[in-house]
Amino acid sequence: MIIIRPIRSSDYDALHQIAVESGHGFTSLPVNEEILKNRINRANTSFHKIDNSNGDEGYLFVMEDSETGEVVGTTGIEAAVGLNDAFYHYHLGNIVHSSRELNIYNNIKILSLNNDYTGASELCTLYLREGYRVNNNGRFLSKCRFLFMAEHPHRFNHTIIAEMRGVSDENGNSPFWQWLEEHFFSMDFPTADYLSGIGKKEFIAELMPKYPIYVNLLSKEAQAVIGQVHQNTVPALRLLEREGFVSRGYVDIFDGGPTVEAELNGIKSVRNSKRLQVRIGNVVETQKYMVCNTQITDFRATHTALDIHEVDSVVVLDEQTANALQVANGDWVRVGEY
Repeated sequence: MIIIRPIRSSDYDALHQIAVESGHGFTSLPVNEEILKNRINRANTSFHKIDNSNGDEGYLFVMEDSETGEVVGTTGIEAAVGLNDAFYHYHLGNIVHSSRELNIYNNIKILSLNNDYTGASELCTLYLREGYRVNNNGRFLSKCRFLFMAEHPHRFNHTIIAEMRGVSDENGNSPFWQWLEEHFFSMDFPTADYLSGIGKKEFIAELMPKYPIYVNLLSKEAQAVIGQVHQNTVPALRLLEREGFVSRGYVDIFDGGPTVEAELNGIKSVRNSKRLQVRIGNVVETQKYMVCNTQITDFRATHTALDIHEVDSVVVLDEQTANALQVANGDWVRVGEY
């Protein structure tokens, strides 16, 4: 059975392997022992936080194959970005250059550096190992976060964002970054991405152009990838769009990938999830759902067939599922379609 649970210190080796496999452009998991261990420790502190408020917490989950005990994926939520480190984006906007006397009107796109998403909650660190990209595991790994947020909404901001990986090649070269590198940074994309991932972001403020960038001055290759996602990221973007996430013109400062946003209560899986009481028994229905317990420190989620009796606010779980979720008769769980 596939289980989602909070990360533990003993998961370090698995998290390190995932960081290696994820490759360039996966900023939130740099291949750095100190950073990875700090992320695990911070997650443990966040899950054990008694105060139910929204602050600088980072919730990191892992997907585990309960039959083998193998950690096969990870997924995370940042409760509020930019509170300790500056959180930068470019915003793609317009500026008009016109002359009535000459009858000339030019609408020109510009990129403006900003910190507009400071304090927003962020979906992050989504990666599933290749052998487990079957049976809708990837969709579950992404959407299980919505069950956690629906059950514990006060721990998150009303605005939820997700930074989507932009276009880069197999060597980590980004057409968008190449233009910035040539004119401002003199360092390659993997290096800049790595430095940002380990928290050394001072160089952004020091070297980033201080004024809006006219898009038509960028190379044609750089212009073409603004707001576009890496080919491996297309399914993740489509999933979020179906949940109600939209782009407001914000893009990543390194690879030009889009950032999408939604209001917490407007996310489809949050809005449509239900809190139901557990009855352990034989499950007749074959339709599968996401289901999680209502805990924080001992959070557990899985996807399986359930019997739902909405009139009584009851869900029937088989004994194996109840044990996996660490629930008993009469306990409450949250259920969502996936």
